[in-house]
Amino acid sequence: MTAKRIAKLVALAAATLVSASAMAQAPAGKSVSEAEKNYQAGGSPLADVPMYQSSNPKAPKMTQAEFDRARQIYFERCAGCHGVLRKGATGKPLTPDITLEKGTDYLKVFIAYGSPAGMPNWLTSGEMDEATVDLMARYVQQDPPTPPEWSLADTKNTWKVIVPPDQRPKKKMNKYNLDNIFSTTLRDTGEVALIDGDTKEIINIVKTGYAVHISRMSASGRYLFVIGRDAKINMIDLWMEKPDNVAEIRVGLEARSVDTSKFKGYEDKLAIAGSYWPPQFTIMDGDTLEPLKIVSTRGMVVGTQEYHPEPRVASIVASHYKPEFLVNVKETGKTLMVDYSNLNALKTTEIGSAPFLHDGGWDSSKRYFMVAANNSNKIAAIDAKQGELAGLVEVGKIPHPGRGANFVHPTYGPVWATGHLGDETISLIGTDPKKHKQYAFKEVAKLKGPGGGALFIKSHPKSNNLWSDAPLNPDPKVSQSVVVYDIKNLDKGYKTLPIAEWAGLPDDGGAKRVVQPEYNKAGDEVWFAVWSAKDKASALVVVDDKTLKLKKVIKDPRLITPTGHFNVYNTQHDVY
Repeated sequence: MTAKRIAKLVALAAATLVSASAMAQAPAGKSVSEAEKNYQAGGSPLADVPMYQSSNPKAPKMTQAEFDRARQIYFERCAGCHGVLRKGATGKPLTPDITLEKGTDYLKVFIAYGSPAGMPNWLTSGEMDEATVDLMARYVQQDPPTPPEWSLADTKNTWKVIVPPDQRPKKKMNKYNLDNIFSTTLRDTGEVALIDGDTKEIINIVKTGYAVHISRMSASGRYLFVIGRDAKINMIDLWMEKPDNVAEIRVGLEARSVDTSKFKGYEDKLAIAGSYWPPQFTIMDGDTLEPLKIVSTRGMVVGTQEYHPEPRVASIVASHYKPEFLVNVKETGKTLMVDYSNLNALKTTEIGSAPFLHDGGWDSSKRYFMVAANNSNKIAAIDAKQGELAGLVEVGKIPHPGRGANFVHPTYGPVWATGHLGDETISLIGTDPKKHKQYAFKEVAKLKGPGGGALFIKSHPKSNNLWSDAPLNPDPKVSQSVVVYDIKNLDKGYKTLPIAEWAGLPDDGGAKRVVQPEYNKAGDEVWFAVWSAKDKASALVVVDDKTLKLKKVIKDPRLITPTGHFNVYNTQHDVY
């Protein structure tokens, strides 16, 4: 494309920016921060899944090799925003009925230069060259390829019991303090590191699926369940002399969530996992991971009542009040209360709130699940006891709480907190409808945070501190530090701690982003991951919660891309 031609198209694009919303990731006229772009543009394991090329006769010609290459790029860079089927997710639809009308040259401009509404500038940022921009402009005019479905038979074909239940230890065979073990995700190696929270030594490096998203504990505290983005679940027995896998299964092609039954009388009898693709959840035997039932989540969106073909299952938690799983369906804005007491007569209560339901955690009473509807800038409070929506709270831009943080505010009583990807605030929401009814399920305060790009926020019942990271902030000074607030003196603002600097890593060009504050069981230490590239050094940093001083740096060549960690006890008991 000549410079003259580019200039002409840029002018055209600028003149018709409003009509080009199909390429935007947010409403026209609204800017999107670099932190949001970094988060939304995450890759998908579907990049390596073969798919059939269905050529649209009206679309520009593509060879099979070009199509396969473009499909891979799309799932690595675009599917997180625009959806697997290109029908829109956090981004707008990119289906042929829209893209063919725009034409190749027009699409090339938007791919190359982006838009204020959030479309990344793939060419000028250096992420793509002109040939790749041309390739992607032609690709999005083709019929979207559909990944394969994943049936019960497909699931069973991946199921493996490594150590049968009757061959597992009858008692704990090691001397580790199981309540203070940390499960640390090693994203790019497809592993988790089990670390002794007392000695700070690595117990074992366990093979898992790719990019473990979360670690969850069984109700008994014996089994650790982890799920990778490639939908592989690993069940790890902490009673073994050297804790390791005892069962594994794959529940789809892409996934994010796993949990086990917690209600009295059903402890650990069942496990559940939710998939991004296909859009469904799978219920399994809690001892072996044998798949028992698969349920689709395809359906109508809250409000518009329009059909959505790929509503992804985001967070899942187990109710403490009923034999139910709370399954949060991202694009439809629905929480499904799944009664697991009889799988042959499965009963589901559907609670509508707002799209797109993502992550969240329990309030301090463990009655209300606080889940972020991040594309609606709201927090939905789901009453697990009554099976209804207790409140829908307007907060900041793109809330991302992780599990959030619970503490008692001097004025508002019990509150739950979330940070945001899209702005620098931290929202406090009242969670006590009995003694503090006037504040219940309302944003009672807004703290100034370090800047957009926060992923996790954390406190502890035995601490007076509130911690927040901001690893996706484009400013290295922000992304390599954390902030801490004194809960009893929130008006004083925060203190900044240079965690990456304390890690003492070599100056090797790594990003050194600091992510996920996580307390030990005692609540007197806070752990942070200093997350760098696969070929760069990373570390874990332990901070004294009372003095705010460095306590320990954990370095090991096996700690590759540590993107998060979970304390076994706190995870088991929902302490945050």
